[in-house]
Amino acid sequence: MSNASVFYSLQKISTKYRSILGGITETQFQTTPPIGGWSYSEVYSHIFDASILSLIPLKKGLDNIGEEKPTAFVVRLILFYGSLPPAKKYKVPKRLESRVKKINKEEAEAFILQFLAELDTVYPKIDKADEKIKNLHPRLGYLNASQWLRFIEIHLKHHLKQLKRIEKSF
Repeated sequence: MSNASVFYSLQKISTKYRSILGGITETQFQTTPPIGGWSYSEVYSHIFDASILSLIPLKKGLDNIGEEKPTAFVVRLILFYGSLPPAKKYKVPKRLESRVKKINKEEAEAFILQFLAELDTVYPKIDKADEKIKNLHPRLGYLNASQWLRFIEIHLKHHLKQLKRIEKSF
């Protein structure tokens, strides 16, 4: 997939998140679903915080800060197919777990807009980034700037499925 198609996909996915946000009440947004797990609020907190944090190593790659390390074959497959392998439930990395919190709808909207603004600033530079320069992802290993962009897309799509499960449980 080209960086341009991933960029436009990220914009479209973010619009979907905004649409879901607009279609639920503040009470629904805050309520832990009957199936347990995270509320809408906690999902939004996690996904956009993680997306913004993922732009940090992406930006490092744009600035030629990183290492020349290989990307694992299985990770290249994930990036190629555009989805995480099926699993009952993924655990959020420890360093991100404490960052998940209940936020309100206004904060969620601000998070989305912050992500999109930061994405707009990095996107024009991605095609010029050195593909050999990579930065460490906590689970996937070393990714270059384009791979970080693709990971953000995959991660956002993954959590849309979680939002559908929450919606069905109410």
